[in-house]
Amino acid sequence: MLFDTHTHLDDARYNEDREAVITRAREAGVEAFLTIGCDLPTSRAAVALGDQYPFVYASVGVHPHEVKHIQDDWYDEFRHLAKHGKVVAFGEIGLDYHYNHSSPKEQRDRFREQLQLARELALPVIIHTREAQEDTITILKEENASEISGVFHCFSGDAWLAKQALDLGFYLSFSGILTFQNATALREIAKATPLDRILIETDCPYLTPVPYRGKRNEPSYVSQVAQQLASIHGPTLSFEQIGGQTSENAKRLFKIS
Repeated sequence: MLFDTHTHLDDARYNEDREAVITRAREAGVEAFLTIGCDLPTSRAAVALGDQYPFVYASVGVHPHEVKHIQDDWYDEFRHLAKHGKVVAFGEIGLDYHYNHSSPKEQRDRFREQLQLARELALPVIIHTREAQEDTITILKEENASEISGVFHCFSGDAWLAKQALDLGFYLSFSGILTFQNATALREIAKATPLDRILIETDCPYLTPVPYRGKRNEPSYVSQVAQQLASIHGPTLSFEQIGGQTSENAKRLFKIS
């Protein structure tokens, strides 16, 4: 059984066939989904999906692109949403210096605030980092994020970032990027990562894996990520073992019984 630990099931691209998308994933062996908050409206939508489906869990938080929109009452609203039994993580939060939709300083300030709120709420964090490795690690260390743990979602960093994240007690989550032809270095990192610290995800509707490149991504395709991990580890690990181990890891991190 598979656990897609990073989806955006509320995305408008699923409005016409969301039920069918979820059914296809269940038929492909996906036993659970985590759908992600990127701002207050999407966090509310994630919780609503958790209400609708027993196998869907939710996170709440503000993506670094969106932190410029944070209003005075947002954090209180997140405190309220986090009381919901299906909310198992805070995020995705972090730093993204590629587009700078929000200024780097504002991203750093809001990242610290959200880490502090996650600690208050006793929720693990889902980290987004792009072209901001050093600042991300520095802030995580300064905010004692190892106390709450979390995951570097859609991991695409280098070996230095992988080691820093693992040393902090974080997990690494691999996405469809792992299947891309030019991802040789990333596959080496995945092979070196302890199996009890790996998660899998689609980040759907983004980052569609091979062989479905060019199509909208969906949770059923997380099986391609699991298959790639099994291939990386050769004959020593089967697809079923990868699926079981990564699902167990997700349930441990997100405290899902």
